[in-house]
This record gives sequence, C-alpha cells and structure tokens, in this order.
Amino acid sequence: MPKLYSSVHILKVLAAHGFIFISQKGSHIKLRKTDEVTLTVIVPANRKEIPIGTFRSILRQSSLTEDQFK
Repeated sequence: MPKLYSSVHILKVLAAHGFIFISQKGSHIKLRKTDEVTLTVIVPANRKEIPIGTFRSILRQSSLTEDQFK
C-alpha cells in the first residue's frame, strides 16, 4: 500500500514548488502557480491522511510527478 500524506505535508511541498495560497472555502484550500500556464490546485485542509485517489488528483492538477513530490 502506498504511503498516505497529510494535507499539511502536501501544502508544504506545493509551496516549495511555487504554489501560493489564494483562498479557502470551508475545508478546501485553493493554491495557484502562474508560469507559462496558470495551475490551480484544490487541497482538503486539516486531514491526517489524504486518500490515494485524491493525492493523484492533486498531482495531476499541479503537473508534478510522484518523484518530484518526494
């Protein structure tokens, strides 16, 4: 079974890759990165473990690979 990450860890990694906080509505945080293309990522807040499907969706939205994330 793959390692499950917390929302705090995911937010730290995304911030290290240049994503900035835009807004929060309820328990979802919106992050954005603007380079050649604008990328927007939605991350569930205050979760100890993010399900693997949600984690892969976050990777897709951020255009990061699992290796870049580690």
